[in-house]
Amino acid sequence: MNDIVYKNFDAASLATAYDNRAHVPDCETMFVDWDKRSRDYRERSKNRLDISFGKSKLEAMDIFLPDNPRGTIHAFIHGGYWRALDKADFSYLCEPLVESGHITASLNYDLCPAVSVETIVEQMQAAVAWLYRNAKELGGDPAKIHVSGHSAGGHLAAMLLATDWPAYASDLPADLVKSVTAISGVFDLDPIPHLPTNEDIRLDADMARRMSPHYLKPTHDAPLSVIVGGGELAEFVRQSKEFADTWGQHLGQVDYMELPDLNHFTIVDRMDRADDPVTARMLAHMG
Repeated sequence: MNDIVYKNFDAASLATAYDNRAHVPDCETMFVDWDKRSRDYRERSKNRLDISFGKSKLEAMDIFLPDNPRGTIHAFIHGGYWRALDKADFSYLCEPLVESGHITASLNYDLCPAVSVETIVEQMQAAVAWLYRNAKELGGDPAKIHVSGHSAGGHLAAMLLATDWPAYASDLPADLVKSVTAISGVFDLDPIPHLPTNEDIRLDADMARRMSPHYLKPTHDAPLSVIVGGGELAEFVRQSKEFADTWGQHLGQVDYMELPDLNHFTIVDRMDRADDPVTARMLAHMG
């Protein structure tokens, strides 16, 4: 009998349970389409591209500016198992937020194995702190910063709601993040050290636990939406549901949405539409 490494999984079955690309073989085709739609939006939008918020080249963001800003600022964090993809792949989903008057930033970060997950969390903290400090120059209100993320980005968005902002920097308010929308995230990182992808991610058991929102608490009360596709791998559905239940014990408003038939990639495919259920939830948080 094979050894159990996490819950009721041995190493082989766990690898299958967390392999989204194998579960959705045509995802590479979607990546090409996202790139095309994103390039098209960058060409016709009012934007500031590759704005640096840190020392490395990938510590940068693309900022999309509405004609009539409402003061709100939304930061989106891309996924890719902390080791792939780029902010530029997701410009397309910024469009409906900008059209609704929200300044929208697509954030980048250094990728594993060049850096650790902990460093990536720190980079996202630096990015949101930069948005707070530069909000007025962008035409926004530092008191109206909202965050979302997909997959690994969902994990990172949740970590921002677990950040003690005044301890991070004395000029930052405790309630810096006004809402979080976490899409198809991984919130319990305990299984990651047992996956083949950990050759790049390089988490040990201690770091996995310390970087798991599931085992942390939000540092202030803010609306949280946890959204997952009903057609996703069962472990991603379970993780989202259990995370929503856990943080629901600490937050005044937690919405759990399981969208039928959508998988780990189709769940973000239509986010360039204001009536998409995920986009609509983000807009409602900012409304």
